[in-house]
Amino acid sequence: MQKIIGICLIALGIIMIAYTGFNYVTTKRVVDIGPIQIDKKENHPVQWSPIVGVVLLVGGIAVIILDKKQSS
Repeated sequence: MQKIIGICLIALGIIMIAYTGFNYVTTKRVVDIGPIQIDKKENHPVQWSPIVGVVLLVGGIAVIILDKKQSS
């Protein structure tokens, strides 16, 4: 079980190092008068530091190493 958690942490760490954020867009109705509708699209960036990815990567490696030491 710990090996699976370690692999997931490593994969997540690599992804977070490669992609330091993403954007999502929401649509908000500003005006709705009969046939006239005006929508406003808002961009919401989500950013994180690549250091978080490095910490997850190192943590995943540590979990796998500790799992190997315990099973030996």
